Amino acid sequence: MATDASANPVLRFGIFELNTATGELRKSGMTVKLRPQAAKILIMLAARRGQLVTREEVREEIWGRERFVDFEHGLNLCIGQIRAALDDDADTPRYIETLPRRGYRFIAPVEGAIPLPAAPPTLSAPLPRSRPRFAWQQAAIFLAITLAIGIAFAVTHPADWRERLFGGSVRPVRTIAVLPLQNLSGDPAQDYFADGVTEALTTNLARMESLQVISRTSAMQYKAAKKPLPAIARELRADAIVEGSVQRSGNHVRITAQLVRSTTDKHLWAQTYERDMSDILALQDEVASAIARQIEARLGGPKASAPPKAVTVSPEAYETYLKANYYLDNFDLQKSVEYYNQAIKLDPTYAPVYAHMAQAYSFMAFFGTVPPNVGWSKVKEAATLALQRDERLPAGHGALALAKLHYDWDFAGAEREFRQALELNPSDADIRHDYAHYLMAIGRMAESEAESKRAVELDPVGDGLNSCLCWHSFAARDYDLSIQLAEKFLKSQPDDPWERTILGWTYEQKRMPDQAIVEFKQAVEATKGDSFFLAALGHAYALAGRRGDAEQVLHTLFERAKKSYVSPFDIAGIYAALNDKEKAFEWLQRAYEERSTFLIYIKWEPRLDPLRSDRRFQELLSRMNFPQ
Repeated sequence: MATDASANPVLRFGIFELNTATGELRKSGMTVKLRPQAAKILIMLAARRGQLVTREEVREEIWGRERFVDFEHGLNLCIGQIRAALDDDADTPRYIETLPRRGYRFIAPVEGAIPLPAAPPTLSAPLPRSRPRFAWQQAAIFLAITLAIGIAFAVTHPADWRERLFGGSVRPVRTIAVLPLQNLSGDPAQDYFADGVTEALTTNLARMESLQVISRTSAMQYKAAKKPLPAIARELRADAIVEGSVQRSGNHVRITAQLVRSTTDKHLWAQTYERDMSDILALQDEVASAIARQIEARLGGPKASAPPKAVTVSPEAYETYLKANYYLDNFDLQKSVEYYNQAIKLDPTYAPVYAHMAQAYSFMAFFGTVPPNVGWSKVKEAATLALQRDERLPAGHGALALAKLHYDWDFAGAEREFRQALELNPSDADIRHDYAHYLMAIGRMAESEAESKRAVELDPVGDGLNSCLCWHSFAARDYDLSIQLAEKFLKSQPDDPWERTILGWTYEQKRMPDQAIVEFKQAVEATKGDSFFLAALGHAYALAGRRGDAEQVLHTLFERAKKSYVSPFDIAGIYAALNDKEKAFEWLQRAYEERSTFLIYIKWEPRLDPLRSDRRFQELLSRMNFPQ
């Protein structure tokens, strides 16, 4: 007599426990992540321990008769994931034996209730018959409901309806997202490696003409998410999703990848790739090229671009580079620069190391960690070295554009570099964001706003780019919209100091200095007294007529300047609000000499309006060579 599996749905084999009700696999008490399809297949195999489970049975049970699935690749991927989770080997299996061209057999001893399918109704007792008229009424009602649901689905999802009815893809893929690849190495310290491969696939796919690739910044928000893929796709506004895993053992790397249609959550293609670490760049290119071909062939996407020129990098240098990227992502800028320099010593030929190091220095310069003339000169040096090694590297052109903008004040040269970077990778949200800042600096506000919105489309979940939309409204002097956007943003990110500061600046221009002071105080508190935000508070004190408080802020900044960097541009702003023009121009001159980062925005900066009619201000604009 069959055992009731619902009473105890847990199967045990070796050091593993498999919950047949939830699909959860645990190893020595720790959860091992499996995709739902892989978990269902493992349950099928373990429940029929010692028996052949044919490939046809797996297909019928897991995928049914779905026309749009590449079954062979999907099954191979699932079996590969199961073996990786069980630390099993196809050549010397301990758990799953492959029977070529037939199927699979679970060979390890299994303890626990084996969930058997429900027995069919016995034929010895005839089934009761419904009255003909009542059965006809039931059928009619069922048909009407089904027809109504079908019409509703066809109206609300016309492309999916046509796809399911006629087969093939009707709506082409124009936007894709690469979700964070799972780290199956069994070592959490290897997360940086899986993240690095995710970034490489994202960058490589962005080479495809007319394909929009969602920023890694947004995709990484779903690293530990348990949401269904269609929900994630809707939030990212992606037509298709790439997901998979990375498993590294010593010098050997295995990458599995699969392509999923967002609207239906159907797996269209899957494949496993294996290489040594010495071929890691070629492996990443191979995976990205295969995905690109599938997008073109199966989903009506744009034609795959030609692969980039072959490059190599020493495994040690590449691993050090990925560690540096990890610290950069976590905003430990000094640590990231240290690792970039180590990677360069190991292999000075790999261009992306220099481009990413330039990005780290740009953050240091922008946020005042180092004096801007020092930071931006480092950006220029690293970006130049990157492009000497690979002239088609988008990140190298983007970094050089920032250096030309902030260090050289070469506005025409900066625009050329930005355009070159976006031609090479139109899906880079960060470069579009920086380009929007350039356009804002020179006063092309409508174009700046358009680029900023385009950046948000590419990075819809990330906070930083959404925040900057408010700054663009402030720069365009649309203060009501600026307040509206800031208040909306702060509902979800109430402690964001940058957004609080933009809101405070806007309140100042609306002649609401007391409300501005409230916002600046929160920004100062959130950043533990950062000089940039403290200077904004001092400016508001001056506008509110609280001269003593403003002068106390100035005193604090002067004392800090003896030990660390304080922007003279920020001090000039406080003196402008105090109506001390002589001091204001004295500090603006210092800002000019050291290339203060925010000086490039003086063409429109409303906080400097009290100085704008002075001849010295016009001379400063002329010396900065702004385009007419």
